Amino acid sequence: MTRLRASRFGAASVRATRFGVASVCAISLATTIAFAQQSVQDEYAVYELLAPDSGTFKTIYEVSVTTPGATEFRDGIGSGLTPVAAKDDGVIDLMTGAALKFEVESRALRVHLARPVPADGGQARLRITKTYKDPNSYSGTAGALTFSRRIPLPRAAIVLPRFFRLLECNIPSQVLIDADGRTRVSFMQLGAADSTLIIKAALGALSAAPKLTNARSWEAPPPQGPIERTRLSERAHQDRDIVYFLQPPETHAFSLYHDYTEAREGIDKYLNVVRTGSTVSAPSGRILDTGESLPGEIMTGAQMKAAGIDAGGETVAADQQVVVTRFPAVKKGQSIRLRLSETYTAPESYRFDGEELIFERSLGRPRNSVVLPRGWYLTWLSIPGVVRQTADGLTRVDFVNGRPDSIDVLLKARRVVARY
Repeated sequence: MTRLRASRFGAASVRATRFGVASVCAISLATTIAFAQQSVQDEYAVYELLAPDSGTFKTIYEVSVTTPGATEFRDGIGSGLTPVAAKDDGVIDLMTGAALKFEVESRALRVHLARPVPADGGQARLRITKTYKDPNSYSGTAGALTFSRRIPLPRAAIVLPRFFRLLECNIPSQVLIDADGRTRVSFMQLGAADSTLIIKAALGALSAAPKLTNARSWEAPPPQGPIERTRLSERAHQDRDIVYFLQPPETHAFSLYHDYTEAREGIDKYLNVVRTGSTVSAPSGRILDTGESLPGEIMTGAQMKAAGIDAGGETVAADQQVVVTRFPAVKKGQSIRLRLSETYTAPESYRFDGEELIFERSLGRPRNSVVLPRGWYLTWLSIPGVVRQTADGLTRVDFVNGRPDSIDVLLKARRVVARY
């Protein structure tokens, strides 16, 4: 979901904070206006806590700039934060892996984008790394620490210093171990994100590399149960999200697009295996980094086998449909952000019963949205979601699932009744 951003981690209104309390007083009027004209999406941040008695932490902020035609991005620096020069600080263009030029001016970071943001949903993906000192939010001794800070982002993670173990965390979070043995506390927030996160930790943790296995959950019979590696992957940093657009219910059809980032070297195609009970039509793709269009091809499992296309270990029946989207092979250190669009007809998932529209589907991604047809209003919803109106007056439901399992959504709606 794209939204206007006035600063690093602010809301749609004007904010000047980078990672903390809102403040406008330190920002010039010209910078404030520039902030207000920006729009971003897919924000995610990591706070790497350094030595507790230093009150210092490194911030790694990933963001997709979506302002059409933009050539610059301004990222506010809160007045309560003191920048600290560090060798890892800088800005990276995530598509190419190249460093970008930036300047600090008027308490803001001014980043020069690698290319103008493409129109019609294009993106410029950035990773901004900065180091700050703020003893008010991060303090401690050599043996214990407290981190207490407002986190106005929907997705973020806190990485503890080496050898520190987590004692307390007030926001529901995943607890994971990074490759270097540090503890990571990762969370996704549902709805308006601006909570004060409080973390307490103390010495006493090992600093060994994690050892995860391919063992499946004993509570689900194979092959359905997810493996341990999947269950303990960081949910908040997963980069796939899907938006469903329900068509008139008598058609049993819905269009959708799903966005994802491919960063594996040499990968040059995406395979989307169509669920049993659904048929697909009108596939297309787009590279969001450049705006380039990509054709989509519908194949069967038999056709894929004849063409020598590997389904990546997934079992595909001979008559099962697969959408194949080809793109330039990803180079080492680079990535590509794709938007893949299709239309599905699925009478079991999407149907019409008397006066009610019924949409019933298992959604496995961390972020999923469903948009009702024009003239329909929501009446029943099985899974909690954020309900809002789109710019063109349609009802949209946003689901955020921080758990490593699917959510079985049952949604019902009725036609709006005109009353005079």
